[in-house]
Amino acid sequence: MTDHPKASVIMGIYNCEETLQEAIESILAQTYDNWELIMCDDGSTDQTYDVAKRYQERYPQKIKLLRNDRNMKLAFALNRCLAEASGELVARMDADDRSCPERLQRQVCFLLGRPDIQLVGTAMRPFDANGFHQIMRPHPNPNKQLLVRGAPFFHATIMTYKHVYDALGGYSIEKRAERVEDVDLWFRFYAHGFVGANIDEPLYEVREDLSAIRRRTLSARIHSIQTRAVGYKLLGFPLRRLVKPAFVLFIKGLTPPCVTSFVKTIRTKSQRNNIVNPPRKTISDQSTK
Repeated sequence: MTDHPKASVIMGIYNCEETLQEAIESILAQTYDNWELIMCDDGSTDQTYDVAKRYQERYPQKIKLLRNDRNMKLAFALNRCLAEASGELVARMDADDRSCPERLQRQVCFLLGRPDIQLVGTAMRPFDANGFHQIMRPHPNPNKQLLVRGAPFFHATIMTYKHVYDALGGYSIEKRAERVEDVDLWFRFYAHGFVGANIDEPLYEVREDLSAIRRRTLSARIHSIQTRAVGYKLLGFPLRRLVKPAFVLFIKGLTPPCVTSFVKTIRTKSQRNNIVNPPRKTISDQSTK
């Protein structure tokens, strides 16, 4: 690999006309200049495609835009982006979030300096209409055992090699992996013997509003349980270890979004008051973004 490899940023976009501009502008503001942005509109019914098209026409050498005739879900859209990616490296990005200016630079440098690592994620800083909240920090030593209770990486923050995606066959489009395509990917990632790491700095800003919470439905939780059952078998984990995580996911799926939002608000206020030795956050189920 060269010392200045191209990074392909892949983004599935769907009904995100109000946030897409911020997401794209955050990529345009990157300090690392050898990148391309590939977006796939997944059958949006608002002005999302028009927003993306204006940027593609303005930056035709940097931005590629695809379009699905109907909504095919995130995994399908990302696989279309992967098929068009020309970079040696691939980075994820969500259409309602923002990448910090130095994100790509830091991740490229990390991978170049660590040939033993095939994927790198970062910490995230959540934000909403009220501002920023406590940093969400990934595990410093991600490994397959973390899949028992959560995930080793924040999906939208990752950068990996194109050949890793090729080896894994991209994202699963099976129904059970819908909204948990990242969890499915992590199980297969470790089954192939790949190794990942995390940068313990918030190089990514994740939007945590009510619409994001509403996407974490009971159906998504059930898909997570089904996908984990398949993954447990793939990695040789005893299925009895799935009982407790499955119960927790099921209860979360039954909790109304307004209640979840209220609890998050109370927790955020508590965190802001706790300025001495704040508790360390670990990865929870971010797969439903």
